[in-house]
Amino acid sequence: MKPAAMRPMLILSFALFFLLPGGLAAQPAAIQEKGCANCHRFSAEGETGTPAPDLFYAGNKFQKTWLNRFLQKPEVIRKSGYSGRADFPDGITPEPHPALNAKEAQAVAEYLLSLKLPDLKSVPIDPQPLSKAQTARVKILFERDYGCIACHESINLAGKVRGGVSGPSLYDAGNRLQPEWIVQWIESPDRFMEKGRMPRPQLDGETAVNLAKYIMTLRKELLKE
Repeated sequence: MKPAAMRPMLILSFALFFLLPGGLAAQPAAIQEKGCANCHRFSAEGETGTPAPDLFYAGNKFQKTWLNRFLQKPEVIRKSGYSGRADFPDGITPEPHPALNAKEAQAVAEYLLSLKLPDLKSVPIDPQPLSKAQTARVKILFERDYGCIACHESINLAGKVRGGVSGPSLYDAGNRLQPEWIVQWIESPDRFMEKGRMPRPQLDGETAVNLAKYIMTLRKELLKE
């Protein structure tokens, strides 16, 4: 075949490689080499009940710096295992997450951050942080009124980790999560997890945003010995 005739085929192959959303060709090699799809879903297609969280909305959920660091030095976030798995909660000890090298982590993080739900409604969040008085009030909502620490680890006034472990830990949520996603999750958890155990309290928009702002203040740098 002459070079001129091959040119359109090469252009088409190049386009398919980079433009197919979620296609295997667009994924970094490490995702297949480490068997990530054995535990995670990278699209909403397929069976639920996988052993680990869905990642097809990772770009809505995670912060890049945290994700890159986690992929290189994984830490346990769900001490009782993933609540979406079919056999939860049978006292399953989470298996160690595979660690990637720096180059692999960067490529995988960039890929994961490109995975987003296209039809999520944007949530305007005032960048102004909560005042001390507001923080105290929202802390009461978080811990007492809605009982979030019954399932999630947080940080108490003494700088210690406190809370339940049936849900993901939140004591470093301010480094891990995006505030807009927290609001979206609080308001409509079934948008992300069809059969999750997250309560669905009837909250007004302001309360949901304030809870998200409070959760974003939880960072492991605040922990005390």
